[in-house]
Amino acid sequence: MKKAIISVSNKSGVVEFAKSLTQLDYELYSTGGTKRALEEANVTVKSVSELTQFPEIMDGRVKTLHPAVHGGILADRNKPEHLEQLSEQHIDLIDMVVVNLYPFRQTVANPDVTEDDAIEHIDIGGPTMLRAAAKNFKHVTTIVHPSDYNEVIQRIKEHRLDESYRKSLMIKVFEHTNEYDHAIVSFFKGDSEELRYGENPQQSARFVRTSNSKHTIAGAKQLHGKALSFNNIKDADSALALVKKFKEPAAVAVKHMNPCGVGIGTDIETAFKNAYDADNQSIFGGIIALNRTVTKDLAETLHSIFLEVVIVPKFDKEALDILTQKKNIRLLEIDMTIDNREEEFVSVSGGYLVQDKDNYEVSKEEMKVVTDVEPTDAQWEAMLLGWKVIPSVKSNAIILSNNKQTVGIGAGQMNRVGAAKIALERAIEINDNVVMISDGFFPMDDTVELAAKHGIKAIIQPGGSIKDQDSIDMANKHGIAMVTTGMRHFKH
Repeated sequence: MKKAIISVSNKSGVVEFAKSLTQLDYELYSTGGTKRALEEANVTVKSVSELTQFPEIMDGRVKTLHPAVHGGILADRNKPEHLEQLSEQHIDLIDMVVVNLYPFRQTVANPDVTEDDAIEHIDIGGPTMLRAAAKNFKHVTTIVHPSDYNEVIQRIKEHRLDESYRKSLMIKVFEHTNEYDHAIVSFFKGDSEELRYGENPQQSARFVRTSNSKHTIAGAKQLHGKALSFNNIKDADSALALVKKFKEPAAVAVKHMNPCGVGIGTDIETAFKNAYDADNQSIFGGIIALNRTVTKDLAETLHSIFLEVVIVPKFDKEALDILTQKKNIRLLEIDMTIDNREEEFVSVSGGYLVQDKDNYEVSKEEMKVVTDVEPTDAQWEAMLLGWKVIPSVKSNAIILSNNKQTVGIGAGQMNRVGAAKIALERAIEINDNVVMISDGFFPMDDTVELAAKHGIKAIIQPGGSIKDQDSIDMANKHGIAMVTTGMRHFKH
């Protein structure tokens, strides 16, 4: 039987994965909390101590650091002498290592964390096993992200767990351990930056970096301008998260943590024009994020507007020469890669909340038309654009969008009708190609009725209210096409 060691801090999906492995004739070994979780789910699993013939000691600090583990992982199966040495020492081969590390970043994100707490969350055995298995990727499969579980199982079933795929997993391992080590170094170096003040001048603030990854605001390369303020950093992070969602050229303008204009186009100049035209008043003093290189022509346009921050993957030299004429504008270059492993932290009295970033998408095929009238092609395009934007707008949120830009945005209201009124009042246009997007379901039909009065002909919303049918009936009454997604996007 093939052997797998499973020891994970993030237990998402691990029980289902382990069950699948046992069905595929893998023998599982585990430790601590992972072993308990598998046993409680009636998954057959053995203790790593059965491999090592040595008990865990020092409160679990030493459990996998043993030749029976690392010999089984590191043996080069193309070298007979390695296999002979394993046989002489009665060591079995290890075929798979499934490990993710102690939550160091989450621990040190707590402002009250002590150095002793941080030290106890420095994983030693985990990175050692990962690096050993990744080094031997030609023979051993190494998994650090739960998102890879399903593909690994499918590849095993189809006999496609090949060296090329194992190499791709190896790269993820060293990215994972590199980021982990960097977080440790940053914490003990005191890698934080004092800011001039917080949201307001009476509030002190600092920027604590737990990662310098190039796809994060913390890892952005600032080419010009004043130091980023507390509010700049928050707004820039919001703009970056949204612009990354678009594969086509896209521009995002953000004010006070809400997008005020989003545009797409066949080129970045057109995308920015569409974003600017969406709300050319609110963009003043805003944050701009673009997902294409800024050229000279676009730089001249940006130079004519008062902007606080411009975030892009790259500035042309000519563009930099133009934009740096303004002393204070912050110019940031950043990797636009989406990292679905990212988590976000929010402090509350006595603690903090941690969650995955809302990067989840619903395809058009998963959406459902619930009315007699079907959306037109232009309305569908507008819906799909708006549905990308709505997770970035504070709840309760209503967006109006066409197929190239947001048309009106109502954000952060205590009721959905209020958000709709703001979006409709600020709309730059309303016609048959402009659709309404809602981040949450309609508890009553009043928002649909309001949309109808203003000439809206298509609506997309999550659905799921016990009064969904009332809204559907109201849409049918006024000839409105309505689509439900089955997924809400609250942002508090």
